Amino acid sequence: MNFFRQVFVIAVKDLRAEIRTKEAINASFAFALVILLLFSFAFDPEAETTREISGGLLWIVFAFAGTLVLNRSFARELPNDCLDALVAAPISGAALYLGKAIANYVLVLAMELVSLPVFSIFNNVTRPVGQQIWPILLVMALGTWGLTVIGTIFSALTVNIRLREVMLPMLTYPILVPALMGAMLMTSSLVMGKPLAGDNLTWLKMLIGFDLIYTAASLALVEIVLVG
Repeated sequence: MNFFRQVFVIAVKDLRAEIRTKEAINASFAFALVILLLFSFAFDPEAETTREISGGLLWIVFAFAGTLVLNRSFARELPNDCLDALVAAPISGAALYLGKAIANYVLVLAMELVSLPVFSIFNNVTRPVGQQIWPILLVMALGTWGLTVIGTIFSALTVNIRLREVMLPMLTYPILVPALMGAMLMTSSLVMGKPLAGDNLTWLKMLIGFDLIYTAASLALVEIVLVG
């Protein structure tokens, strides 16, 4: 079985397992909706300052709710020593990692696509979000991949730690700071009606570079993480 076939099989396996149990996706949906509701009470939807910080509010929700999905990535393999069997199987660690990262990406992005219209309604930004929907979706796609590749590698690293639910965000968020900053600033700017040009384009290029660098680094290090 070639590399890409292995990646596909792992990704489909994880997606089927999650569709069957719905553990992570239901938890992330519920968490995101609760936080969005609390934010709608804490900030005045009519205030201009709310639009200025809208990207920050949205990506805080994405980052925290996404961690609930990422935490289950390798933890679901622990019963019956399934993780040991996967590591010992004749597939590369890179294929195992990338397959899980793609499955996580699909699940986190699904949560975000549900959360975005809810956020727009609660914060009275439905019209500007609708006008800038494609640039916003591009930023979401790139920012979510950065969250996913880093979260998946640290999910593998912390899978055998008793307090992995605490350790995963503690390890993931500091490294994600540049990507989250870029995604937050671009999202806020787009909601305020600015085009994806100038500073926004610079942040977009940075986000693409961030994704490429950390994807390559994770693929290079995953064998050490899994065997260790």
